[in-house]
Amino acid sequence: MSPSGGVTRNTLRQQIADALRDEVLAGRLPPGREFTVKQIAEQYGVSATPVREALFDLSAQGLLVSDQHRGFQVREFTVADYRAMAEARVLVVEGLFRNPEGVAVRSEGLVSIRRRAAEAVRAAKGGDLDVLIGYDLRFWRELGQFVLNPYIADFLTRLRVQAWVFAVHRLRRDGMDEDVLWFGHEELVEAISRNDHDQVHAAMHSYYAHALAWADRLEARAAEGDTPGPSGAAGASGAAGASEAAETATAPEAVTAPEAAPAPEAAAAPEAPGPCA
Repeated sequence: MSPSGGVTRNTLRQQIADALRDEVLAGRLPPGREFTVKQIAEQYGVSATPVREALFDLSAQGLLVSDQHRGFQVREFTVADYRAMAEARVLVVEGLFRNPEGVAVRSEGLVSIRRRAAEAVRAAKGGDLDVLIGYDLRFWRELGQFVLNPYIADFLTRLRVQAWVFAVHRLRRDGMDEDVLWFGHEELVEAISRNDHDQVHAAMHSYYAHALAWADRLEARAAEGDTPGPSGAAGASGAAGASEAAETATAPEAVTAPEAAPAPEAAAAPEAPGPCA
C-alpha cells in the first residue's frame, strides 16, 4: 500500500472510531447494543478493514466487547465497575500530585483548562448533558497533558470515558441534579495552579464522595427492582437495546457517516462537573 493510502485508511479508521464513541457517549448506542463489522461498513459505505480496526480499537479502550460469532456489543458497565473507576482515578491523581516529578504544570495550559472548567459547570447547571460531557472530557484530557508519563495520562482519559459510558443513559433516564453531579472542576484547577496538595486531595475526595453516593442510590434502586440488569446495574434500556439489535440485525440507525463525525474533542455530542464519573 502506498503511504498516502495508509494515511487515508488510518484516518478513516480514526473517524469511524470517533463517530462510534460519540454515539455511545451520547447514549444513542445503549449498553448491550450489538452490531457487526458488515453492518457498520454498509452504514458508512466503506470497506470492512477500517471498520474492523476501529471496532477493535474501541474494544481495547474497554467500550465494546467482541465475540467471534456475534460481532461487537456496547459494553455494559456495572455499579461495581463504576466504583472501581472512581477509586482508581482518585488514587492515581492524588499520587501524581504528591510526586512533583510526575507532573509539570504549565501556566499557559491553565488558561484553556479554566475555560473548560467554567463551561462544564455552566452546562451542568443548565442541564445540558451533551455539552457537559464534551467539556468534562476536554477538561480532564487537558489536565492529563501535565502528566509526564503518557501511559498514566492515557489510562486516566480512558477511565473518564468509561465512566461517562456508564453514566450517560442513567442520567438521561433519571435526570441531573446536584446530588449526582460534581461541581469541583474550578476548585481543582485552582488548587493545581497553586500547587496546593491539600486542596487537590480535598477536591478529589469530594469527587469520590459524590461517585460513591450515586452508586449507593443506584444499588438501592436496583434492590427495589427498579432497574434490572447485570449485577443490578445495566438498566432496562441496555437490555432493550441488545434485544432490538439481536432481533432486527440492522446497523445502528443513529450512527452518522464518518465524514460528518465530530472530532474526538467534540465528544459531547465523544473525550465534566461530571456525574461523579
